[in-house]
Amino acid sequence: MPSIDDVIDSPDELDDETAQELYEEADLTQDMMGEVCPYPQVEAKKGLQQLESGDLLVQETNHVPCTENVPKAVGDDAEATVWRSGDGVYRIYLRKN
Repeated sequence: MPSIDDVIDSPDELDDETAQELYEEADLTQDMMGEVCPYPQVEAKKGLQQLESGDLLVQETNHVPCTENVPKAVGDDAEATVWRSGDGVYRIYLRKN
């Protein structure tokens, strides 16, 4: 029986401690709670345009598809990782290339 990991292409996941440290050092954060695609994808692309290479953008969301769609939308513009809280909150970490 295939698992969900066999059918989705999600970025690597972060542990709680690393996720919090990165969140605190973020150069830009975006609150996308309650927003659905494609709005978070568009905002991520706009946010990355404001940043320098090596800067970190963090999006906080409760829309699971964003954890796959946002990293795909930014493509080679950023390296993506994801943190899952366990209570329906997700953070997408985008380090600008």
